[in-house]
This record gives sequence, C-alpha cells and structure tokens, in this order.
Amino acid sequence: MSQSLLFLDREDVEALLPMEECIEVVDEALRILARGEAVQPLRTLYWMPDHHGILAMMPGMLGGTVAGAKVLTVVPENHLHGLESHQGVVMLFEQERGRPLALLDAASVTAIRTAAASAVATRVLARKDARDLALLGSGVQARTHLDAMRAVRPLRRVRVWSRRPESARRFAAEETERTGLSVEATSTAREAVEGADLICAVTAATEAVLFGDWIAPGAHINAVGACTPKARELDAAAVARSLLYTDRRESLLAEAGDFLLAREEGVVDDGHILGEIGEVIEGKVPGRRSNDEITLFKSLGIAVEDLAAGMHVYRKAVERVPAPPR
Repeated sequence: MSQSLLFLDREDVEALLPMEECIEVVDEALRILARGEAVQPLRTLYWMPDHHGILAMMPGMLGGTVAGAKVLTVVPENHLHGLESHQGVVMLFEQERGRPLALLDAASVTAIRTAAASAVATRVLARKDARDLALLGSGVQARTHLDAMRAVRPLRRVRVWSRRPESARRFAAEETERTGLSVEATSTAREAVEGADLICAVTAATEAVLFGDWIAPGAHINAVGACTPKARELDAAAVARSLLYTDRRESLLAEAGDFLLAREEGVVDDGHILGEIGEVIEGKVPGRRSNDEITLFKSLGIAVEDLAAGMHVYRKAVERVPAPPR
C-alpha cells in the first residue's frame, strides 16, 4: 500500500466521521486519557495583533499509536464573511517511526468531535428522561450539537436562541426541515432555557448569556463556547448551582472563564470541580446522584479528541483507497 501523506478535506471528514461513530471514538479517547495513557499538554494560544482572533496550537499523543497536533485560527467574526470561526489542520503522525500520516481539515473535525464530547458527557450525566433541548447559539456547533443530542436522547422539543434573531429563525427553519423535529426560535435566551432539561451553550459570547436562576432542577448543561480565562457564557450562579465536570482539569484551571470568573467572584473554589468525563466513564468519579441535581460539562476541547477522530477518519480513508497495481 502506498505510504504517501493523505490530505483529507471537509467533504472527506464529514463523509467518514458520522456523529454516532465519533461519539464512540471520543468516549474511548477520554477513557484512555483517564487511564493515564495519553499525553495532553495545555494548548498554546497567541492573540493576533489587534485581538480579533487567536492562533492556537494543540499537541498530544494518544496511547501508543498516534501523535499529532491541531493548528488553527479562531476568528469569532468570520460569520460576517461567510466563513467558519475555526480554520486549520489536524496533523497525524504514527508513533513508532514518527512518519506523517495525514493532514485533515480542522474545522470539520472540530465541529463533529466537540459535539461528540458533549454527547459523551450527556450520556453519562443527563437524566435518562431528558427530552427538552435548548440551544444557545445558532452556528456550526449548534447544528452538530443538535445531531449529538439526538444521538443520545430522543428529543421531543428543541428551542434555539441567538444574539442575531434572524440567524435563530433561519436555523430553526433549516433544522426543522433537515431533522423532522420541530425546532422553535425564541426571542430571548431565557425563553429558550426555561424548563429545558438539556442546555447546550455554543455561542461566541464573552459575557454571560445563561443565568443560574433560569435553570430548571435536573437539567444538564454542556458549556462549549467560552475557552479563554476572561470569557464566559454562564454566570457565577449557574456554575455554583451545578455539579461541575470537564474534559481536562488542567485545561479548566487555565482556560475556562466560566469557572475562573466564578472563582474570582468567590462563589466556588477548586473543590467545586468533581472530575473529568473520562473518569466518570471509567467509574473513578461519581456522576449524577439524583434527578434534581444540575450537572455541568465544561468543554474546553482537547487534542486527544482531535487525534482520535482524525485517526478514525484516516483508517477509513486508507481502507477505501484501492491498492496500487502490481
């Protein structure tokens, strides 16, 4: 078989990484991390000179199979130009000889694996009877999170809110047609959240858009959007009311403004962090204990998720490439 470097674009990734498969791939990656069999450094972030965007480098190694990194830019206002906020590549190397294997489109990998991680968290933390979904945000992550939540809970109601009402209305119309679910656009975030037992915050907000006194007992929250120390989607009360879990403690303590700002305001301390999702899956940390508890998964997004998803795509791509003639 040819040993040439594979280039896998958006279409390749989307075709080879269906949400249901990615959920299982990310589940296993988080288990490997919890068992101490992965290398997961903190990402390195560099602000662009005028602070309109970030250059990020996310290295890691997963088990004894793959090493690599995701290198990307994040420009929140890209939607104004018809572009996704995340642009970049995932680079894969095999560990034995260090041979480069593939370059993958990072935007599509990120969109799918981020939602898959939220699905893994939802599967182990949300109430079994959770059916009512609120989406705060109407971009790419809202769509993939809708697919991820559908994969782990049979939804009966979906509400979406966006800071741009026209975007919420467009999302509701398009996703109603695509999924067959009734997706309702709301005029306020509070209207979307009230009574919901599943909440996905997937905005580019830097100030709180989800407040503690809105959240119904028993809800599960996936907080995805804010990933720098001074940005938040949740107010301090929302964090304080919740049982807090994350993908990686070190990342949470260095990057998660939702938690760090609440700690700065004195309503929580480091003891509020109950554990990593991989630890819950592995049975090392307890999850939800009652139907009335509010659970919160603070997602930072980590390289081992990208590497696991990327290797899954790579292996499937290699299988579909015909062997060279002899």
